[in-house]
Amino acid sequence: TFRYVSLGLGGCLLAVGTMGVYSLVVLVAVLGFALLVVWVPPDRVHGWVFWGQMLWQTVCHLLLQHGEGLLPQGGGVRALVAVSSLMLLTQRVTSVSMDLQEGRIHLPQGGAASCPLFLLSLCSYVLSFPTLLGGPLYPYSRFVGCVEGSGPGAPPLPLGAVSLKLLQVLLLEGVRAGLLRGLPGPGPAAAGGPGPAGACLCLWGVALALRLRYYSHWGVSEGLNLAAGFGPQGPDRGGLSDGDPWTTEASPRVSEFARRWNATTAAWLRRLVFRRGGRCPLLLTFGFSAWWHGLRPGQAAGFLGWGLAVRADYTLHRHVGAALSSRWGRGLYAGLSWAHTQAVITWVVLLVEARGVAPMGAWSSGGVAPLGAWSSVSVLLFPLLNAALALCFLLKPRAFS
Repeated sequence: TFRYVSLGLGGCLLAVGTMGVYSLVVLVAVLGFALLVVWVPPDRVHGWVFWGQMLWQTVCHLLLQHGEGLLPQGGGVRALVAVSSLMLLTQRVTSVSMDLQEGRIHLPQGGAASCPLFLLSLCSYVLSFPTLLGGPLYPYSRFVGCVEGSGPGAPPLPLGAVSLKLLQVLLLEGVRAGLLRGLPGPGPAAAGGPGPAGACLCLWGVALALRLRYYSHWGVSEGLNLAAGFGPQGPDRGGLSDGDPWTTEASPRVSEFARRWNATTAAWLRRLVFRRGGRCPLLLTFGFSAWWHGLRPGQAAGFLGWGLAVRADYTLHRHVGAALSSRWGRGLYAGLSWAHTQAVITWVVLLVEARGVAPMGAWSSGGVAPLGAWSSVSVLLFPLLNAALALCFLLKPRAFS
């Protein structure tokens, strides 16, 4: 009980300290989730939790997007932190509601209201301070096993693992700073800026720097969870990682990158949408991901384009990759596929991050150039070709089967 209270109370204090008055965005969602668990039967609770949480999150996203100019000084950052935390909270509450619906979590006899410790464990799970601001997502059963000491095998001493994680974060930040410092400012070649090929390289470098920022953020969150005792459990001792930069960036296919990038969120989307998606689960999954991220125009275009690229990747690999038998042919295909993956991911990242607009030539500050600066760059051909290819497969599937 003391551990549950410490984790939950720590989350409340962290929310108030980092979000100020906007912490109500998160606390209201937690209260609504607890009431639904008490009042709604387990076989119907998921629908109520899903729609209630997503509607609340959408309202908060819209208020943040259209009311940024009305916020007091410093309020924009606190509001952004609150909405980002709310997005992670959506993952945890819907994971619990799916567990209840599927019978993986059994309510106490007499219902949730009859067992305060059960409700305390649920609220502690969704408000736990190690995961409040950065994840990663892990099952409620694993959380309970770690807190109550009933997991299959004790986790190792965290000092070495935490130190290694923090060293990785420092290395990533050093690489990111060096990358941004080495990028030339974008501009016309006649004015000393890079030509078309150099502009493509600049955009790839900026997108990579933005991804390195995410890897660092996830590394800090993983280190915090390891330090709090939520380390590897069980015989496989699987860790809690949202993305290993070396493995993810080496992905030779768009679909592999999609599975490895933000891995716990990808697994959540697969369970929540893809396996329940009906006729077009892939596009529904990426469309829902755009909704979950906020549905800004750049986010909608980026995620839907990513979904089309993954759809085209599956078909290309099945028909082109499988037809190559020579060693050099497979090596050439793998190299071209990796370059194509990097181009598509660059396009997606820049579109999704387009809200962080910076003046031209401000690469070193980590800003993103306006969309108009990308329109003349040939990297835009990659998602357009993917869209055309995916549409051909969707309209005439028998011709490629």
